[in-house]
Amino acid sequence: MLKDVQDLGKKYDVKDVSDGYARNFLFPKKLAMLATKGELKKLEEKREKERIEAEKDLAKNQEIIGRLEGLELEVEAKVGKEGGLYAAISETQITKALKTKGFNLKNSQIKISTGEPIKELGEREIIIEFAHGLEAKVKIIVVEEK
Repeated sequence: MLKDVQDLGKKYDVKDVSDGYARNFLFPKKLAMLATKGELKKLEEKREKERIEAEKDLAKNQEIIGRLEGLELEVEAKVGKEGGLYAAISETQITKALKTKGFNLKNSQIKISTGEPIKELGEREIIIEFAHGLEAKVKIIVVEEK
């Protein structure tokens, strides 16, 4: 199997299927290929390479999380006369602030604990999600723009 197929098997599984099913569905859609000795060897090498890459990615994420954990990040915002923010602080502003500290993250990784953009001055905790189910907690301090 080259990809997961519902009710049949997962990627890299070796399955017996009817010739017609393989020839008319699995092979044309590149979901599977004939399990020859040579192809099985190539797949095993590819699987090992993917495992090594996943371990490197995990180590890289753990290193970034170690630097992020406990970080206090100040974000400046314009404040109105009543003390409320002109514009809410969203994931985009947080990502930009983190970039100035040397962290290159995506907006989709940022999770604000309330689930909504930050609309007032003060401290908030956010969670930054990574692959492999890892996450880091960062404190965002919203201060008045000077």
